Amino acid sequence: MSQRSQWKSSTGFILASAGSAIGLGALWKFPYMAGMFGGGAFLFMFLAFTILVGLPLLIMEFAVGQLGRTYTTELFGQLTGRKWLNGIAWIGNLAVFVLFSFYSVIGGWIIVYFGFVLAQLFHIVPTHLHDLQFQAIISQPLYVVTGQAIFIALTCGIVMRGVQQGLEKASKLMMPLLLVFLIIIVVKTLSLDGAMDGVRFLFQPRVSEINMESMLFALGQSFFALSLGTTGMMTYASYASTDMPIKTSALTILIMNIAIAILAGLAIFPALETFGYQAKEGPGLLFIILPLVFEKIQFGTLFYAIFLVLFLFAALTSSISLLELNVSNFTRNNNRKRPTMALIISLAVFIVGVPATLSFGPLSHIQFGAGSIFDNMDFVFSNILLPIGALASMLAIGYAMEKVRLKTGFGNDPLKLFAIWYIFIRYILPVVILLVFILQLV
Repeated sequence: MSQRSQWKSSTGFILASAGSAIGLGALWKFPYMAGMFGGGAFLFMFLAFTILVGLPLLIMEFAVGQLGRTYTTELFGQLTGRKWLNGIAWIGNLAVFVLFSFYSVIGGWIIVYFGFVLAQLFHIVPTHLHDLQFQAIISQPLYVVTGQAIFIALTCGIVMRGVQQGLEKASKLMMPLLLVFLIIIVVKTLSLDGAMDGVRFLFQPRVSEINMESMLFALGQSFFALSLGTTGMMTYASYASTDMPIKTSALTILIMNIAIAILAGLAIFPALETFGYQAKEGPGLLFIILPLVFEKIQFGTLFYAIFLVLFLFAALTSSISLLELNVSNFTRNNNRKRPTMALIISLAVFIVGVPATLSFGPLSHIQFGAGSIFDNMDFVFSNILLPIGALASMLAIGYAMEKVRLKTGFGNDPLKLFAIWYIFIRYILPVVILLVFILQLV
């Protein structure tokens, strides 16, 4: 049995956790969800849920993960003395398996797009960025399934090496670069004709767009974007040293998440008027608009290729945390088992994920519930499993764990915030989540 690995620095932990939290949640999903649910209205609800619900919950996940320093399938029993509560973590394991299965679809799209852009750079295909037709590309089974397989294989390879070795160093370089590229894109989109219409769409909330359905999706987006409700952040925190500042880390990650989400929105919506697209383009919004924006930039094809690499890294940081959660729970520090278990889980993810990939092509005729196979996997995970997982975690920690021990995990408290935070996770937030669920059913 090997010793449990550990983050070498607070910066590495924060950037890797931020990458896991931001991943596709802020970059890919926020713009398309905001487009579907009213722009500014969705942003307002997302900010409210992220700050008032997401931040206290993220602090809780970091606190108990760092305090327990064990696998999530043992964590709840260890901290509360009630082993049956470990079932919460196993539900989380199932949830992240489902998430990784459809998450890999988007990762595959990034790889396919990167392949096309490389072909353009080396003049293998005589096309331009505006020739990248999203629907035509993702409806090709060979392209998207191959891209998905490569994405899963990359994730598997990194997890085989261990979290710290495969992720911490790269995060320190890639995450700041991604931020720089997003800022460059935003500057360009804001210079396009009709850009202010997109800015107003993103920042001016319309009360008529706020309803229980959009609130449920905004709540799900806040959990999705911060990787909450699956115990995944508990896993990351379990690798942190005991002196890692969890509250500062959580606040930093939240700020980064919101900033990236807003920048992603500003990279997309101001460009819609110029290129003649609507905000409700769905999951492909980012892939439809950004190639057109980069084409307006000198050496745009090259810069778009670099952006796709950074985008892929952001997606990988999230998928790594998803796979790591299951691998760590099954291997229990036995690194000899890590490669085999990572391969087995990755293969299962691929098998389950292929129907979601094909739901944009050969299986697009299968429509039920929330829409396609992909839509239903996304809906069940984001709007049902994540809030339920978060609710179960809060109830277990808030009611079954000793308050004194939880206060120890909360860390230094010069501002005396523990009492307020404790009231939030024990009383207020469970009620908020339950109300959103109940009212959207009425």
